[in-house]
Amino acid sequence: MSNRNWLTGLFGILLNSDENQVEECFAQTIEKLGRVDACFANAGIGQIGTPFHEMRVEEWHKVFGINMDGVFVTFRSSIRDMLDREEGGSLVVTSSLSANYGMPTGEHYAATKAGVIAIIRALVVEYARYNIRANAILPGWIETDMTSPLFCYDKFKESVMPRIPQRRWGVPEDFGPIAVYFASDSSQYHSGDTVVIDGGYSCF
Repeated sequence: MSNRNWLTGLFGILLNSDENQVEECFAQTIEKLGRVDACFANAGIGQIGTPFHEMRVEEWHKVFGINMDGVFVTFRSSIRDMLDREEGGSLVVTSSLSANYGMPTGEHYAATKAGVIAIIRALVVEYARYNIRANAILPGWIETDMTSPLFCYDKFKESVMPRIPQRRWGVPEDFGPIAVYFASDSSQYHSGDTVVIDGGYSCF
């Protein structure tokens, strides 16, 4: 796979854990682009606010369904294509700092984000012989639709912003370069890593 062709088959995963729909989407991608060189499992939901002792099983399963099952069926389809082509590829999952830090009322979200890191590490060991590498990205506080409700609270902003050395929220554009890197030949020997992009939050 050459650098100029790294985008061939680059696949953006939808917010979906339905096995049949994911496989159909992969089939359409391969039919249109011919191959999947890099797969970014970037879907996720978080439902924060319910105390753990009041959390319903349905709420727990909903978060696990997207954040864990979705990654499973997505990476499974990717690996099957990469094995068929015998050329390897790159798998990347979006985790969260909640995998490392306590997240009250968000135990289900944190558990899934720690879980996907465990999946990545297992895939590294199992599929390295097929030239398939896998890594995780851990974002800090990023301005997205999912986090926008938190950023409306002055108390939250006053508590969190002073802990970010760069003194700003992250934006989706902060992740473009790392995506290009992991999809390119430049990361051929980079596997099993958890890359933190948080403006220095976790260091302070």
